[in-house]
Amino acid sequence: MPRPLLPLRSTPPLQEAAAAMALRLVLAAAFAVLAPDLAAAGAPALGINYGQVADNLPPPQAAAVLLRALNATRVKLYDADSRVLSAFAGSGADFTVSLPDRLVPRLASDPSAASAWVRANILPHLPATSITAVTVGNEVLTGTDATMLRSLLPAMQALHAALAACNLTSRVAVTTAHSLAVLSSSFPPSAAAFRRDVLPYMSPLLGFLAKTGAPFLVNAYPYFAYKADPDRVDLSYVLFEPNAGVPDAATGLRYGNMLHAQVDAVRAAICRANYGKALEIRVSETGWPSQGDEDEAGATPENAARYNGNLMRLVAQGKGTPAAPGEPLQVYLFALFNEDQKPGPASERHYGLFKPDGTPAYDVGVRAPTISGWKGSGNNGTGGGAGLVVSQGPGGADGVGPGTGYYTVSAAASKVKRRRRCVESLVAAAVLAMESGLWWS
Repeated sequence: MPRPLLPLRSTPPLQEAAAAMALRLVLAAAFAVLAPDLAAAGAPALGINYGQVADNLPPPQAAAVLLRALNATRVKLYDADSRVLSAFAGSGADFTVSLPDRLVPRLASDPSAASAWVRANILPHLPATSITAVTVGNEVLTGTDATMLRSLLPAMQALHAALAACNLTSRVAVTTAHSLAVLSSSFPPSAAAFRRDVLPYMSPLLGFLAKTGAPFLVNAYPYFAYKADPDRVDLSYVLFEPNAGVPDAATGLRYGNMLHAQVDAVRAAICRANYGKALEIRVSETGWPSQGDEDEAGATPENAARYNGNLMRLVAQGKGTPAAPGEPLQVYLFALFNEDQKPGPASERHYGLFKPDGTPAYDVGVRAPTISGWKGSGNNGTGGGAGLVVSQGPGGADGVGPGTGYYTVSAAASKVKRRRRCVESLVAAAVLAMESGLWWS
């Protein structure tokens, strides 16, 4: 039979009110301690660009091992490489794949080409591999090819229709990545606007993104600004390190790093275009080279470690920009590997976190595994990873290396869990004390 309820303990009203107030103070203090870490726990996962413009890269199986070491669960490709997508089946990683520039005019003029592309490049990998977005071309609107400019939006619309025919539009977004050069100016952020020659193409594209719920992607590199004028651009400002900050007089906001200023410049330009509702902005590329030509200021392993390490910390904390502090910024670092066949200055071939043999390009401070037993398999290679050997490399506790500031997001997640357990214990003890009358007996 049910146990009889014990009579409630009689408590003087003033003491009861004091106890309740004490409990509220404990709860408030606990939330104040835990809130920043809770925000970090809900932060966007780290993204990595996986480029393959090289003839000496390891197979995708090795890349998967390195990405796990970084705890990077979002991966962006510059194609829809079947080898990579198959290798990551069941991994839980979310992929953004790309439709190359050369196919954009074809999809714009022939909708059946979009359906064929989806059947060949998307459907064979779902649902085993998670594909969440397709980028159509790369930095098309800052090019000079008139056919490409006219074709971009129709190609995106055709691809979206092809995905809709497969009931995939709720799973796979269609977007495109832009260079910051689409802006006529970027500072102060609040005064930014799209270039007048770009606006006729950009405005309807923004409408498409708003209608379909797809994000606006921007490739943003503070390194380029520093390289162009190292005497006037504060290195601490571009490396996310302590500095006086740069104010925007029109908004009263102060920017502690250039990447946030660049993102908010894009945000202001989108608002100024006045096409509709707000869009999510994602940084589809950003990074810092570890080596460059003699005239490429700042391209050093030390600066690369500082930029990428501080950026990873920012991502782990779930911080937004000054103009949108409540919207954690999703970022894709560039890039996973150094790519030896990229044209241009030396820096272009040294953005990788890792060398092609899987060793860190600089002291990244993570417990990166050692990979061996493979042969180089560049973009056109067929390396299958047979006989691949993986062993644990050096690194500090929780993946933190000494003095680098570079650490895996998993380290931040572990810290969140530990602090959450501590605070939960504190709250539980306080509630128990109140219920047992210890606070007023």
